[in-house]
Amino acid sequence: MASPTAHAEATPHEAPPAGQSNRLRRTLFSRELPHYPPTSKRLWYLFVVIAATVLLYYQLYIQGAVGPSILQHYGMSFKYYVYITVVGNVFGALASVVAGIADRVGRANIIAWGLGLTSVLVGFVLPHMPNKWAFAVVLATISAVEGLILVATPALVRDFSPQLGRATAMGFWTLGPVLGSLAVSAVSSSTLDHLHAWQDQFVIAGVAGLVVFVVAVVSLRELNPGLRDQLMVSAHDRALVEARAKGIDVEAGLRRPWKQMLTPRLALSSLAISLFMLYYVTAVGFFVIYFTSTFGFSEHKANSLGNWYWGFNALSLVLVGIASDRLRVRKPFMLVGALGALVMTALFATRTTHPDTSYNTFVLIIALNAIFQGFVLAPWMAAYTEDVEDRNPALMATGMAVWGLTFRLVACVATFLLPVVITATTPLTNYGAKVQAISTKYAPELATASAIKPDTLATLTANPNNTTAGIEAVNEVSQKFHITPAQAIARMQKLAAVPKADLAYLQAHGPELQAAVTRNPHEWRRWWWGVFGSMVVFLPLLTVMGGFWSPAAARRRAEEHERAVQAELTRIEATATG
Repeated sequence: MASPTAHAEATPHEAPPAGQSNRLRRTLFSRELPHYPPTSKRLWYLFVVIAATVLLYYQLYIQGAVGPSILQHYGMSFKYYVYITVVGNVFGALASVVAGIADRVGRANIIAWGLGLTSVLVGFVLPHMPNKWAFAVVLATISAVEGLILVATPALVRDFSPQLGRATAMGFWTLGPVLGSLAVSAVSSSTLDHLHAWQDQFVIAGVAGLVVFVVAVVSLRELNPGLRDQLMVSAHDRALVEARAKGIDVEAGLRRPWKQMLTPRLALSSLAISLFMLYYVTAVGFFVIYFTSTFGFSEHKANSLGNWYWGFNALSLVLVGIASDRLRVRKPFMLVGALGALVMTALFATRTTHPDTSYNTFVLIIALNAIFQGFVLAPWMAAYTEDVEDRNPALMATGMAVWGLTFRLVACVATFLLPVVITATTPLTNYGAKVQAISTKYAPELATASAIKPDTLATLTANPNNTTAGIEAVNEVSQKFHITPAQAIARMQKLAAVPKADLAYLQAHGPELQAAVTRNPHEWRRWWWGVFGSMVVFLPLLTVMGGFWSPAAARRRAEEHERAVQAELTRIEATATG
């Protein structure tokens, strides 16, 4: 028999009681609800999902806010920068396919623990990568996790939102990427002038993500499979859903999921919205590079333009979602939004070759475009989830995976083509800042050099003591500026004081940079017109989606459904009592 002393010493090393261990495991990993939650809890779960989505997209998009700084820090070409984004999209697309497992394992753990992983990678790993290859590997990992959550979050939003409130709920979910982008613009435009290291932006995003991760791990829940694998048109269906859940064959509904979901309607709808969102894809990844390289805006100023875009888009998503639910139709909103966005995108494309376009003009164009895009995105998400439910409500995550895969593949192709269309951005982003700094610092001296013939200047650079070349240079400077030879000699002496390394840098990159300045606006204009063409495709493909054009027809269908629900409840009650 052990002594009391030995027993007391062993106690601190014993395993915790089974009850405590099980309670901890349930808190961290077991998230299924046995009953459909009341409205207050349902709204809380939706809030947590949207908050997690916002932080995830904030982390994913932060690189776009400091793209020029990243290019300079790692010595990346613009093409390399674009192609690591392509690789990230490929990993995200593959992860979207895998995310269909959320129909079997649930959604909440994927969201909570996925956000924790991305927060650590973004805030504490990515900023310390020693070279561009390590940076690319970590970024691809983050994109893969994002691909999983991209499928899980809208599936969970659908689970907690009946069809008659679906557009509102999806409008709030779509706020995830929009508010994430707004957070990028707001934080960077407020801090870039104070926190000069680009790495600080990633640390801020990582810390913020960890806060939401803790909230999600502790409080996020989801429906059990029997509840979530059914169709709810209105909140009144709750009793019917729970009654059916007692006898539903979950496994039967999950067999051969991709065969059930890969239908022409869902595939074409996914392609339509993916092509329509190419403006959004470009804005997220390259707005800052576009405005800094084409219009000479600072990173701070370019990011502040993003505030207008994402802010108006967020407002439009919510208001249009509410209106769509009130009228019970989706397609009319999508049609109006698509036409308006096309007009604004065309106007935006024409401004590319007008360097005198003011900041306020861009604000107006971008804000209106954002509003019209909100008319499309929230109703489309609602209509798409309803089409998935028409096929099989038990396979919502797989249906969302069809969209996630399509969106990622379209983004991959478009992003891959970007540096093929736009070749001028690399010299502008890699050499432009240093050339500008040298040109500003030595402006008078460089003006003197421009007055000297290239052959004469080359001779003097090779041999400053060449008397013949020196006399020719003095005469050329004197004639150019209408000054005396003595004044020209004084100018020549100041020119000789300019560091040779700076002059060599200008000679090596100046001509290439000047040619890029000329090409860049025309190449970007070609790109924006290509985006316009992809958005046009959305219009004919809109017709393949289900749903009504007429609010009256939608209202009649809702009334028919309500009568069917009551009849089903009566039948279930009669069967139970019998």
